[in-house]
Amino acid sequence: MPIGEICNREVVITEVNDPVLSVAKLMRKHHVGDVLVTKKSNGSSIPVGIVTDRDLVVEVLAPEIDPKTLNVGDIMTRELATVKEDTGVFEAIQFMRVRGIRRLPVVDDGGNLVGVVTLDDLLGLLVEELGLLVKLIAHEQRKEASVRP
Repeated sequence: MPIGEICNREVVITEVNDPVLSVAKLMRKHHVGDVLVTKKSNGSSIPVGIVTDRDLVVEVLAPEIDPKTLNVGDIMTRELATVKEDTGVFEAIQFMRVRGIRRLPVVDDGGNLVGVVTLDDLLGLLVEELGLLVKLIAHEQRKEASVRP
């Protein structure tokens, strides 16, 4: 299954020069733990970074920096890992594991933002798939019991 089929396409975005405080407010408003940083290019959004709730804590709150003095570009993770939307789910999981990341932006062939997939999304998918396997086992047991009483 391609990752593009399960990624969340409703992504909260911001730009490099936006104030850090606005990102915190976006996270609260949309109940998310990350905001993707994009740049506009010919009407498309190209992901260039990410700001997480952890970034806010480690880069702003813990060192007691006034958030009004910082822009998104000051704290965002710039080495953004992305995958194309036709990447397989298990390949994406492997990529996230190797890179040690919990959130993975999904892009099209032109590098335009399509969505984001998170560790939580993947865990939900895997739990659902395992549940179906458990149901299969139970179904086979009932079927055998009815055929061979």
